[in-house]
Amino acid sequence: MAQHISTRILHADRLANPEHGATLKPLHIATGYGYQTAEELTAVFQGERSGYVYGRQGNPTTASLEAKVTLMEDGVGTVSFATGMAAICSTMISMLRAGDHVVASRFLFGNTASFMGTLRQIGCDVTLVDATEASHVEAAITPSTRMVFVETIANPRTQVADLAGIGRVCADRGIVYIVDSTLTTPALFQPKAVGASLVVHSLSKAICGHGNALGGSITDTGVYDWTKYPNILAAYKKGAPATWGLLQIRKKGLRDLGGTLSSEHAHRIAAGAETMTLRVERAAANALALARWLEGCPQVAKVHYPGLASHAQHERSTSLFKAHGGLLSFEPVDGIDPFDVLNALQLVIKSSHLGDNRTLALPVARTIFWEMGQEQRESMDIAESLIRVSVGIEATEDLLGDFEQAFATLGRR
Repeated sequence: MAQHISTRILHADRLANPEHGATLKPLHIATGYGYQTAEELTAVFQGERSGYVYGRQGNPTTASLEAKVTLMEDGVGTVSFATGMAAICSTMISMLRAGDHVVASRFLFGNTASFMGTLRQIGCDVTLVDATEASHVEAAITPSTRMVFVETIANPRTQVADLAGIGRVCADRGIVYIVDSTLTTPALFQPKAVGASLVVHSLSKAICGHGNALGGSITDTGVYDWTKYPNILAAYKKGAPATWGLLQIRKKGLRDLGGTLSSEHAHRIAAGAETMTLRVERAAANALALARWLEGCPQVAKVHYPGLASHAQHERSTSLFKAHGGLLSFEPVDGIDPFDVLNALQLVIKSSHLGDNRTLALPVARTIFWEMGQEQRESMDIAESLIRVSVGIEATEDLLGDFEQAFATLGRR
């Protein structure tokens, strides 16, 4: 009988036979690795045998975490990075050439959206579309399109991309399909099910969960045929074609650009991943309860959460995901300053992080989306009053109680 993902993650280290019978993989901090002969060292450098040559390209600790992420995504391999943005940027820079075209969601996380502008500056064309309809993606594809990039649930307005429809379009056209599943995590969704070629995670968020480590990853699902991708360099066309994409990402992305995940952070993330399913399920249940409470609050104009029947992609989210995640956003009614709402909250932390065990909130337009300007915020349907809440695992009654007292305080002013 197939084991649940939480069971497999929990026992992954032990079943890999770590040293001395330990139930957890040890922490390896060495930067360099020595071999008995020059021939052995050369064989590792040339990829003829497995091994480690320099810490920038990985070590036994990051390799152990990569194996866990691969297991979680039912993939063929994973490359880890210092952050989620390092994973995205390194992958695209290593796999694209000047003149290539990328189609991406216009509802992207702010830093990812900023990087799309950087791609344009180095000679790639980027088209941003409303990815909630696959037809918009299909209409934007050109003969030079190499990748389509979307997020499962958009941060912060929670739009849910037409993941399955886009997957079919990419399969028909032979285009690499990259899905950022940070807000869903493998506990709620495996992008392989909709034909994703590569899966992105900011491991800093719910997979780690404790707000004490930075990390990112790219997982190859094994869906894409890399013999059809025109930008694979001859040096990396070795071994099974299923490995070509990740090999180029590891060599040209991780090695050359240097966004290496530290051993210490990899170790913390791997430990956090063991409780990921429990935490994600609890956060999603809390988020649904809070979204329902906010929807009934007269001082709130709009609530954005895929778990609500009022959400435009509620049915899609229900059909794709095991739950609707731990992120929501809402807009106070006219006349209520979002700063006043946030400052009235006592339990909720004012913070730009998300996917933490603790509930965090911030004023979107004046923080993480400030740099892009009001015009671009409007194109992404981000109201100036929008408040984002990353819901944690507190007792539900304590979380709701904090919002109740906060809005009661505003009502007395």
